[in-house]
Amino acid sequence: MPTVSSDLLDGVRAAGPLQLGIAPFGLVAGVAAVEQGLSVAHALGFSSVVFAGASQLAMIELLGADAPLAIVVGTAVVINLRTMMYSASIAPYFRDLTARSKALASYLLTDQAYAVSIARYGRDGETDRFAYYVGAGASLWLVWQVTTVAGALLGSGLPPEWGFDFAAPLVFLALLVPTLKDRASGASCLVGGLVATGVVVAGVPFHLDIIVAAVVGVLAGLGVESLGGDA
Repeated sequence: MPTVSSDLLDGVRAAGPLQLGIAPFGLVAGVAAVEQGLSVAHALGFSSVVFAGASQLAMIELLGADAPLAIVVGTAVVINLRTMMYSASIAPYFRDLTARSKALASYLLTDQAYAVSIARYGRDGETDRFAYYVGAGASLWLVWQVTTVAGALLGSGLPPEWGFDFAAPLVFLALLVPTLKDRASGASCLVGGLVATGVVVAGVPFHLDIIVAAVVGVLAGLGVESLGGDA
C-alpha cells in the first residue's frame, strides 16, 4: 500500500494551530453569506471558487450593499494582490514542478499556507516542498469549506457574544507579528493599522478603507526603508 508522505503530514501539523483561527473565520463567512441571501450551495460554491477569507467577506458585504459588480470584483482583486508577492517568493522552490502541480499550488495559496511553508523551506533543505505545502494548504482548504458550510447551515443562530468576528484579525495577527523584524515593516504595520482604524478613511465608500490603509502602509514602509530604516 502507498504510504502518506511524512512531509505532507508535517504540513498538516504545521497548519494545525492556525485552524483554531480559520474555523471561526469560516463560520463567520458562512453566516455572512446566508444573511445576504445566498443559499448553502451558493455559499459553498463561493467559498470553493474564491477561497480567500478576507476578500470573500468583503465581496459578500459589497453584494449585500448592492455595489456595482466592477467594484465587487475589483475589491477582491486588490485585496488578493498580496498573493502575487507570495507567488513570486515561493515560485523558485516550485520551479521543477509540472504545470498541473503548479496549478494546484496556486489554488491552495493562502497567507497561512505560504507562511508555514516558506518558514520550513528556509530551515530544512531536505523537505519534499510540494508535499509539505499541499499538506498545509489542503488541510486549511478542508477546514475552510467545512466551517463555511456549518456557518451557512447555522445561519444567524450563532450567539453574537461568542465573538467570532474577532477570528479574522486574530488569524492575520498571528501571521503578522513574526514578520515585524525591522523598522520599515514596523512602520508599515503601524501606519496601515492607524489609517484603517482611524477617521481618515471613515468616509470611503464600498468598504475600500482597507485598500487605502494597505496602500498607505506600504508607502510608509518604503519611505522608512529609503531612509535607512532596515535596522
